[in-house]
Amino acid sequence: MPHAEISSALRLFYTDDGSGDPPLLLVHGWGADSHQWSWHLDALAARHRVIAVDLRGHGYSSVPEAGNTPRAMAEDLDTLLDRLDVPEVIPVGHSMGAQVVSILAVEHPGRVRALVTLDPGYGMSQDLAASFPGMIAGLRGEHPHAVAEEIDRWCTTSATPAVIRRWHKRRLYGMPPHVLAEAFEAMFTAPGAIGVRPASDDYLARRGCPVLSIWADPERAAWEAGLLRHPESKVVCWEGSGHRLHEERPAEFVRVLEGWLRTLGKASGHGEGPGSADAAAGPFV
Repeated sequence: MPHAEISSALRLFYTDDGSGDPPLLLVHGWGADSHQWSWHLDALAARHRVIAVDLRGHGYSSVPEAGNTPRAMAEDLDTLLDRLDVPEVIPVGHSMGAQVVSILAVEHPGRVRALVTLDPGYGMSQDLAASFPGMIAGLRGEHPHAVAEEIDRWCTTSATPAVIRRWHKRRLYGMPPHVLAEAFEAMFTAPGAIGVRPASDDYLARRGCPVLSIWADPERAAWEAGLLRHPESKVVCWEGSGHRLHEERPAEFVRVLEGWLRTLGKASGHGEGPGSADAAAGPFV
């Protein structure tokens, strides 16, 4: 499996399967890696070129001593696509990965044909954000992995399969603690972070491409629907799912994604506006 030389100090692990333009770029969440897409790779690669990458500090990629932030990760992806001679992609990002691909879409709009975000790591309320400094302190404390495990409990419900719980717990305990702390802080509390409202609103409104966003929380789904400007954008809500909803419902995720991709560039003829959703996708905003 290949690594790409992003700089003299950074190599990114990635896989590259299938064919079809524009390719899909799969971007995992905080404390995970590209194995997160094992539930979906075969189905997606049957119709598309699919590039699945380990972000800096994660998986089989290099672990910088500093700079493990969503903005740096987005720049890494831009460089990776240059290395692969891929001019345009449809990035698919989960959680922190949704921040990363949204930054890619804003800062490199010519690179992104359309965008897919899965239970994104943005749009947090100020009330929820009040707990983040304590979490970050814990991630920098004596037992960072135990703190990360406690944070991760928010990601599951009683219906989350045990194999998903176990995989992510094991992956978190394999993560470098400084990456967990630095990336979490950069998402939510550091200067320039876009994870908490109103910073989320101001930055995400700059995405000019079509966006498909799938949420577990109806309130945050409705909030993002109000930000989307492109008429081909859709927001879907699977209320009751866990944070890793695409892992819990892999076949449904692939079906919704493929259905939306087939609509891109076509006039709907139904007068749908930004933020609308297909009823067949489940509960929606």
